[in-house]
Amino acid sequence: MTDFEKQKDKAIKKMAVTGIAGNIFLAIIKLLAGILGHSMAMVSDAIHTMSDVFATTIAYVGTVLSRKEADNKHPYGHERIECVASLLLAIILFLTGMGIGFECAKTIVSGDYKNMEIPGIIAIVAAIVSIATKEAMFWYTLYYAKKYKSSVFKADAWHHRSDALSSIGALIGIIGARCGYPIFDQIAGIVICIVIMIVAINIFKDAIEKMLDTSCDKEIEESIKKTVFLYSNNNNIKIGIDLLRTRKFGEKIFVEMEISMNGDFKLKEAHDIAEEIHDEIENKNKDIKHIMIHINPA
Repeated sequence: MTDFEKQKDKAIKKMAVTGIAGNIFLAIIKLLAGILGHSMAMVSDAIHTMSDVFATTIAYVGTVLSRKEADNKHPYGHERIECVASLLLAIILFLTGMGIGFECAKTIVSGDYKNMEIPGIIAIVAAIVSIATKEAMFWYTLYYAKKYKSSVFKADAWHHRSDALSSIGALIGIIGARCGYPIFDQIAGIVICIVIMIVAINIFKDAIEKMLDTSCDKEIEESIKKTVFLYSNNNNIKIGIDLLRTRKFGEKIFVEMEISMNGDFKLKEAHDIAEEIHDEIENKNKDIKHIMIHINPA
């Protein structure tokens, strides 16, 4: 295991522990504040936070399983397990958003919001603590998710953001209720529900894309071509690119390439050139898991 992979494992464990511990702490605080402060919005927010514990657990398990070595049944590795975990997180996020929206809409239609008890100050304090904490957890998780290119923890980061938005809705609702407008709570909840569902759909689409052998971005393919031509110029060997195919495999990339060179080269010479090109491309892009290079006579 390389130093980069060791650092990634360490960061993933820290994200998982921080996420699970932070969400359990917040869920308890919100639940107590909701009960003692007579705020159904805060109780609902506590349930939403508990769903984050489940989401972070899925994210961690999915990431660990995706890093298993290739075996006879899975010769290309297990990276797509992380995509499956992202799909599960997206579904959890979508259903959570739907649940919040449905309850808010039901309360508005039935008129139950008119009979709700006025929330106490403790509910406002809990909402503010939740917003600050969940926003910090969002940026912390997103930073490491981008650094180590983990789609599943990127999804988990947005789950933290959805909880922060949920707490903002709860705060608006609590303040509105204390000012004599209890319907504010329900309206804010519906708006937040829509935002959460849009985020879930985007995460779902990204995971599906990575499971369907979608080609990489043009920037990556251009970088590969540039490496080949740079090698050609530095070694004074005329090399052409007849074919270049890339595909995403979870967070990794597979490359298939056909290059053309002087047909008078001996087999070993041509093989050594292809091997050097292979190594240079992999060294410049750590996300590439495997490259297959076929040589055609020019």
